[in-house]
Amino acid sequence: MKQFNIPSQYKSSIIQEIKEKRKAEDRLKRDFSPTFIEREHVTYILARHFGFCYGVENAVERIYQTIEENPNRKIYLLSQMIHNPIVNEDIQSRGVDFIMDTYGNQLISWDQVQENDIVVIPAFGTTIEIEKLLTDKGVDLKTYDTTCPFVEKVWKRSQKLAKDEHTIIIHGKAKHEETRATFSHAKSYGKALVVRDIEEAKVLGEMILNESSQEEFEQTFKGKLSDSLVLNNDFNKVGVVNQTTMLASETHEIAEYFKQVMIQKYGEDEIKDHYADTRDTLCYATNDNQTATLALLEEEADFAIVVGGYNSSNTTHLVELLEQKFNTFFISSKEKIIDLGTIESYDYRTKDVQKQPFVQNKIENLKIIVTCGASCPDKVMEEVIERIDELLINAYD
Repeated sequence: MKQFNIPSQYKSSIIQEIKEKRKAEDRLKRDFSPTFIEREHVTYILARHFGFCYGVENAVERIYQTIEENPNRKIYLLSQMIHNPIVNEDIQSRGVDFIMDTYGNQLISWDQVQENDIVVIPAFGTTIEIEKLLTDKGVDLKTYDTTCPFVEKVWKRSQKLAKDEHTIIIHGKAKHEETRATFSHAKSYGKALVVRDIEEAKVLGEMILNESSQEEFEQTFKGKLSDSLVLNNDFNKVGVVNQTTMLASETHEIAEYFKQVMIQKYGEDEIKDHYADTRDTLCYATNDNQTATLALLEEEADFAIVVGGYNSSNTTHLVELLEQKFNTFFISSKEKIIDLGTIESYDYRTKDVQKQPFVQNKIENLKIIVTCGASCPDKVMEEVIERIDELLINAYD
């Protein structure tokens, strides 16, 4: 796999050594058991896979290269480069402005963007509508497009589904940049609709089977379906693709559910004519990180820490998985560890950062699970571990 030139401030010699050792021992990535870092008073249990994925490394390399090579040109990013505040803040400090926020709200008027300006498309990709707007302005999009190839793979699969007259069901968060981009591309190819989770999928499935009214269908999925999508005409052939950072297990569940809906409606003998197997669109990095996190559930630990941006979908799903067994803290950086008694943890349900009890009374023989999302630099992981080390050492002095 290609080696990327990542800025040194995001690298960690400790983490890199661990990753290289595991890679040498397990080149085919069949061993998802964690790595143990032994300290005098604590054992850190690290997931087998975590941190920058291929798409993120590509995007990070490209934006810093673009900044270096174009000191006299105005550079914009369509939105956040990746969902990590440390990376985004550093990019902004170098003079790059974001045109939109992560939900597509305008921060800078399109009128401000000129033909000779550089507009970088982030790893999430962008919509066909925005591509056309910028192309009409004469802006060079091809040179500065950092769309993740695994996102583009989903788009290509959507195109094939549409060509075969399947309605494309997208498992994703409708307001997320990647899902907005995927939905835009999918509906340009054919019929498309977004479902958030298995519960919403089941609502759609019941509508398909019960032949609900078009009015009820459009009201239920308002803003999440393509124009002229007709409930009782356009769901005789379906295929499921996803926002690449969603829980892979949930995408599988949703896909299998719609397969059963098609079997119930048309019979098992006819299923190949009504349902497309799309398991090949799942992102390898998302799969690896989630599988490695599931392996952590087999361990015993005092608590878990997940590091990453609070608006990072893939990071949030790691928190969800670990919460099944462990008291889990979601932090963006070492600064959120106030002291051994207090940590500022993000609650993805309420979307608040809350002060919570941390290590408290037990500081002997601690076992701490640590992992991070695909947009979190290794250096940030290292700093979190070093911060806990520092606090423990001071506690014993």
